[in-house]
Amino acid sequence: MAVVEGVFSLSGVLLALVLLLVLYVISAGERSSKSSLEPPEPPGPTPLPLLGNLLSLDLKKTHSSLCELARQYGPVFTVYLGPKKVVVLAGYRAVKEALVTQAEAFEDRDITPVFHDLNQGHGLIFSNGSNWRSMRRFSLAVLRDLGMGRSSSQQRILDEARHLLDTFSNYKGEPFDTSAPLNYAASNVISSIVYGTRFSLDDPYFTRMVQRANHNFKLSGSASMQVYNLFPAIGRWVRNREQLVRNSKENQLDMSSLIGRLRDSLNPADCRGFVDAFIMRQHTEQKAAGGSEPVFHEKNLVNCVSNLFSAGTDTTGTTLRWALLLMAKYPHIQERVHEELERVIGSRLPVADDRRLLPVTDAVLHETQRLANVFPMSLPHRTTQDVNIMGYRIKKGTSVFPLLASVLNDETEWEEPNRFHPEHFLDADGGFRKRDAFMPFSAGRRVCLGEALAKMELFLIFVSLLQRFRFTAPPGVSEEELDLTPVVGSTLNPPPHKLCALPRT
Repeated sequence: MAVVEGVFSLSGVLLALVLLLVLYVISAGERSSKSSLEPPEPPGPTPLPLLGNLLSLDLKKTHSSLCELARQYGPVFTVYLGPKKVVVLAGYRAVKEALVTQAEAFEDRDITPVFHDLNQGHGLIFSNGSNWRSMRRFSLAVLRDLGMGRSSSQQRILDEARHLLDTFSNYKGEPFDTSAPLNYAASNVISSIVYGTRFSLDDPYFTRMVQRANHNFKLSGSASMQVYNLFPAIGRWVRNREQLVRNSKENQLDMSSLIGRLRDSLNPADCRGFVDAFIMRQHTEQKAAGGSEPVFHEKNLVNCVSNLFSAGTDTTGTTLRWALLLMAKYPHIQERVHEELERVIGSRLPVADDRRLLPVTDAVLHETQRLANVFPMSLPHRTTQDVNIMGYRIKKGTSVFPLLASVLNDETEWEEPNRFHPEHFLDADGGFRKRDAFMPFSAGRRVCLGEALAKMELFLIFVSLLQRFRFTAPPGVSEEELDLTPVVGSTLNPPPHKLCALPRT
């Protein structure tokens, strides 16, 4: 009996194994059939162990390297930045399909180690989930209430333009570096909205904060910081990281001091700016919290203020610097702008409604933003779900780079993508022409919060300056010698230069 039971037991085991093998083969076939129906993952260059594709990239001009790879692998491709897998979206169609058509799937920010170090998931730009949605919804509502992009913002900008005109006049036509006055002007506009007041240009709080914010934009885009983001364990040996963290902490201390002064002088019946609105919301939430964790806490306040201040200073100031440099480089275009301004608005200060009457001026500003390409990489996104785009599958949690440089230079969208050509934005009758591929502020749910303010600021300050001054290269320097090769950081800055602001009679 024991032998029979043993044989029966062995036969049962063998039968079970055969059945399992059959089931595995069938299920494997089903999986293979199913996978053959799914879109493939995006192609890309073969990565090396640990290094990925870093040896194929110029980390001083990462956006240019990725644009070159897009020519080889197409509008959606995979690249390994060290061990980190990234999907790059290149060209207008790919970026639009992701950020606009499938906005929800791409709404998260992929927060790199350095920005996690600085923000800890708080604030507007480098947060996700319910915190980001709460901060963005609140900020949009408050900035609208404060008149962002409307008449009250216009008055703030025009006040700053008057100060800027005086500053430029003080140089009496001699060569000077435009960077500091333009950055201070841009920063004072956003400061007047955030704090409710502008700063004197000799205020040490203000000048230190602007200088640190601009320095951090340069540091964060450096090659060493890119390597740190891929291999954060080396952080203690990366000097730029230490400087960037120190600048950020010092700015946040200064901002906390300014916030403290506003808190001490708060009048609930008179909302002076964003900080006042946040503090009043803090009080309301604390009363209603009932023990729950409030979202309107001090870390979110300081980081929101820091995000608004930095974003509102560097990109706008940098774009204005490019605009004046391009006017000096192409004096015939500068004269077209001035002739239109003289004919349409004369010597009075401009207002926002003048834009629709000034197609050449508007086209020149748009083309400046396109060619200057100030923010070529955008900020990385992260997929919130599995998603198919342009025939490829991108898995949930993948880091995605919408390559704005490839959109603003897309050869299928722009007639002359590599040169300054304001006619991109003019129709056959000389009227202003909108272009769908104009995305300097990104697109979708993470589009720049201050887009309306930035557009008004660029227009009003640029027009005010072009009415009063003619911008030229310094004596002994020809227009051809003015260099347009950008200095690469997180943003693309004009190379160091000086211009003359010659008063118009």
